[in-house]
Amino acid sequence: MQIGVALPQMAPGYGPGTTCDWARRIDAGPFSSVSVGERVTFSNPEMVATLGACAAVTERVRVLANLWVLPQHPMAMVAQQIGTLDQLANGRLEVAVGVGGREHDYRALAADFRGRHQQLDDKVAELRSLLAGDPPFEGADPVGPACVQPGGPIILAGAMGPKAMRRAARWADGISGFSISGAAQEIAAAGDLADRCWAEAGRTTPPRKVSGCFTALGVTDAAAALRSFTARYLRFLGSELAEMIAATTRASTPETLAAILDGAERAGCDEFILVPAVTDPNFLEVATEVVAARS
Repeated sequence: MQIGVALPQMAPGYGPGTTCDWARRIDAGPFSSVSVGERVTFSNPEMVATLGACAAVTERVRVLANLWVLPQHPMAMVAQQIGTLDQLANGRLEVAVGVGGREHDYRALAADFRGRHQQLDDKVAELRSLLAGDPPFEGADPVGPACVQPGGPIILAGAMGPKAMRRAARWADGISGFSISGAAQEIAAAGDLADRCWAEAGRTTPPRKVSGCFTALGVTDAAAALRSFTARYLRFLGSELAEMIAATTRASTPETLAAILDGAERAGCDEFILVPAVTDPNFLEVATEVVAARS
């Protein structure tokens, strides 16, 4: 199982030097990817520009957009951004897409929150057409630049429930899931659901299975930092529910993280993403030790 690391872009203390410093350290470590997510009405830096910086200062790791909320954006612009990022990364780009769950982000971008699941299906089809070189409308030139990867990068679906998974099985190359507590049974259940939906859709290539969890390492009272980060990140659900979910987090010691990674691998996960709750680079030193001990 591969192990990637997200930038700590949602954590307090993220500053001007964090993006390039962390991306370089991740590239130099035993990790498989550096990833960045999308939120708008929050404190994080913008996803596409941050991914571009990661692509420019790394040479080895894959660069993962995790996750791109497609219904919030016009596909011609997304296709151009993907082509640009894939060129910057020289073919190392991967993309996960989904509908998101934050209506405020949709409102901030003047996008329609209604019908977002059907929007996603339609927009993925449009995006794949544009990445294949089809023009956005009759008489127009294709959207450039062309991706280094023919036809564009793989597209993972941030699908969770049965309905979303069945829809994703028609167009995705795999899934990008998440378990707040890093529970092996949750990861296995998502993978089994994906396998069933892929088979029902007549897909012959099995889905790539990516998962992850919030993690705090290398700081004093990492457990408290992890709970605080999670509650803040999920506050759009309401403070009481956010606190309840935050209390289920576990990945705050090397020993617990090692057990979570072992469970994820047994559950059939192809890549597990560590999503840092802290910006201290000591996180990467401890995570490197945990990953190295698995070799």
